[in-house]
Amino acid sequence: MNTIQRKPALLLVLLLVSLLALSACGLPTALLGALRDDSPVVAEAAAPTVVERDAVAASSGGSAPVAQVPSSGELLDSLEDALANIYEEVTPSVVHIQVGAGLGSGFVWDTEGHIVTNNHVVAGAGSIRVTFAGDTTVPAEVVGTDPDSDLAVIKVDVPAEQLHAVRLADSTQVRVGQLAVAIGNPFGLDGTMTVGFISALDRSLPVSTRALIGPTYSIPDIIQTDAPINPGNSGGVLVNAQGEVIGVPTAIESTVAANVGVGFAVPAAIVAKVVPVLIEDGGYSHAWIGISGTTLNSELAEAMELDPARRGVLVAEVIEGSPADGAGLQGSARTVEIGGLQAIVGGDVIVAIDGEPVREFEDLVVYLARNTEVGQTVALTILRDGIEETVDLTLAARPTSDTEQAEFQVPQMPGETSGGAWLGIQGLELTSEIAEVLGLPAGQDGVLIASIVSGGPADDAGLRGSDDSVELDGEQLPAGGDIIVAIDGEPVDGMVSLRALLADAGPGEEVTLTIVRDGEEVEVQVV
Repeated sequence: MNTIQRKPALLLVLLLVSLLALSACGLPTALLGALRDDSPVVAEAAAPTVVERDAVAASSGGSAPVAQVPSSGELLDSLEDALANIYEEVTPSVVHIQVGAGLGSGFVWDTEGHIVTNNHVVAGAGSIRVTFAGDTTVPAEVVGTDPDSDLAVIKVDVPAEQLHAVRLADSTQVRVGQLAVAIGNPFGLDGTMTVGFISALDRSLPVSTRALIGPTYSIPDIIQTDAPINPGNSGGVLVNAQGEVIGVPTAIESTVAANVGVGFAVPAAIVAKVVPVLIEDGGYSHAWIGISGTTLNSELAEAMELDPARRGVLVAEVIEGSPADGAGLQGSARTVEIGGLQAIVGGDVIVAIDGEPVREFEDLVVYLARNTEVGQTVALTILRDGIEETVDLTLAARPTSDTEQAEFQVPQMPGETSGGAWLGIQGLELTSEIAEVLGLPAGQDGVLIASIVSGGPADDAGLRGSDDSVELDGEQLPAGGDIIVAIDGEPVDGMVSLRALLADAGPGEEVTLTIVRDGEEVEVQVV
């Protein structure tokens, strides 16, 4: 048996050991019973292991029914049968997507030929080819894309009887600890299944694949799993014990671009909302308020003379011309020092939306994603100067050309952006590819300033953010802003060096930035 074949078997043994360790409390029996009884996928699992004593004996004063602990062989048989049945049902729905030299996964949405995948799998593709489980390969064309949820729909011309559509789960009911099975094509290995559990919920995933410093819009409600996910799994499926799709594997957290046990999937709730619109309209408009903000914690609350237990979303900035601007929301106008770091305070605090409590920034973003659409009017309950009031706000479509004009979360302590001094910028690391499309000299290093936080150090020093955009691989990139190339004479060749140099400077300390503006190097002092 080679290494690739041995890993799933080893995982099954590890799962079995975990189940046996818990057998004293009867949990394995209940778990396997749930797998057998609640799921059409695993209906052919091993026979029940709970044996009741004779009813006559029980009625004559005998002992209550006793649950027998299943043997290790029965546990392994049940687990293997369950997983094999999931694989047999779901694999025909999963496809291999080839885009030039790149690859990814996708899954059949309906019998009309629509295939769902990640936007980043097909973005900028010149040609797309889809291979089904039976090795049939056909061309595909893009029907619709949504970079802000990292979802896309492509379409193939295949007879309906050859298309096996997936079944979607209600991902809002997913719980940590539930079985999670990923099926896709990691490293181009078609039809690969990996097994794990839901390891966390309510994560946020940055939308852009570009390296940005500072706040960006994030996909909310992300599902985290320890089911191994590797390059090529993107766009495939993460399913539950019933073989229903609970999410679309999209990203991993890793320093080596391969699985380290932390994978992320766009939840089925977002898929169910976005995909039909992509099929119908070719794009999706996300509801937009037009603020940047942060979760109000006890330290910020005390700095604003509020109850330390008060929670909500502190509005840091209101985007000019946005729905929030039209509704009269107020951003933060002052900073205070907390723990040696500068924090923005003083703005409105959103504590509820349509009567639903908002305790942290994620609550607001999740509500918008799940329950609202463009043109809908929502009622925001806010605290202004400690007094609660209600503001009606009509949601607009989120701008797509300017990366800075999205709902985004600023750090609770701005210094956390760099680990030291805070500039108050959103920046884009220059690569040779990006430098070329921006018309910059070959080999230009540095960090391009995309946008600047109003009232921050960069704003006070007169630094300039980007006022234009260019397209690269189907993605809009900022253009025209200052480029940071050095701090106190030390070269800045990218994100790592910028963060490291800022980490050496404490809040309130003056630093000299060397920037490139209109093709010339300029030095600017920033405090």
